[in-house]
Amino acid sequence: MPHASALLVIDMQNALMPLAYRAAETVATIAGLRERARAAGVPVVTVQHQGGGMEAGTEGWRIVPELAFGADDSVVHKNSADGFLDTDLDKTLRALGATEVVVTGFATEICVDTTARQALSHRYDLVLVADGHTTSERPATTGAFAASAQSIAHHNEIFRHLDFPGRRIRVLPASEVDFAAP
Repeated sequence: MPHASALLVIDMQNALMPLAYRAAETVATIAGLRERARAAGVPVVTVQHQGGGMEAGTEGWRIVPELAFGADDSVVHKNSADGFLDTDLDKTLRALGATEVVVTGFATEICVDTTARQALSHRYDLVLVADGHTTSERPATTGAFAASAQSIAHHNEIFRHLDFPGRRIRVLPASEVDFAAP
């Protein structure tokens, strides 16, 4: 099967962005990546959480305006950290011919991490966009949680060393993501 990417944009929703570390920068990074994906004919799949204060149709549930999906984009609704669990994500990606997912979104250690790992288990190659995912804003003195920047760096490093036989895993800044390259 030929190499084909799909860009995943996970949980970039109005209710979550006020909590997000470097929200504006992350939104801008993902928006630029999405523009490049569309220009290259690469499908964009928006994964949108429902429930837990983000009820379907509410303002908090909506995707941030800068990343609002277009008519040609696919949208998958989820109700857990796993974008694949009880959703159409795998079916959608297969229908699009995707062999690799380029993962962006919120929150690094929850939905981004879980969905990225599940993508590998569903036999997709993975690109984790190093500067295209974020987590909750929190100081280093939060206790058991790592500081925001440290958590993002930690997850990037974990994915750089993750071994999944038969899967290609890369951690790249958005500027180095090449949608045409295998």
